[in-house]
Amino acid sequence: MTIIQLFNGANLFVLPFWALMILLPNWGVTRKVMESYLPFVALAGLYVYLFITSITPESAEALSNPQLADIARFFADEKAAATGWIHFLAMDLFVGRYIYWEGQRTGVWTVHSLALCLFAGPMGLLSHILTSWISKIFTSSSESDTATPSTDTTQA
Repeated sequence: MTIIQLFNGANLFVLPFWALMILLPNWGVTRKVMESYLPFVALAGLYVYLFITSITPESAEALSNPQLADIARFFADEKAAATGWIHFLAMDLFVGRYIYWEGQRTGVWTVHSLALCLFAGPMGLLSHILTSWISKIFTSSSESDTATPSTDTTQA
């Protein structure tokens, strides 16, 4: 397989997982699929393969003491760029899986955070954290509003 085929295959590989989490979050099949670590094993395996085959003595030296210009030169190579992209795909999907399971556990709405995470993982994570905080504020506020006032009729 060529590097382009591996890159395109990895991009397509993650889409069903994102589609399940975003479009069918409460479906039993989605829960079963998202319990598995196999997607991450596949992505990590591809990452390790690309990482090992893209490292040269020069790039290893650059990565051991990272300077922005050296990193930019490293990622100018297609195989190195594909390796970095697979890293993003794996980590974003892992963060998306965390957001998905937190939403399932707490009942916090996650669709918007998952969609953001698909395209920009850290923004999706931040969105989920903020959504969770806001949800807790409204939940605790509504719980205190529905609490019954004390009916103590004794007078001092």
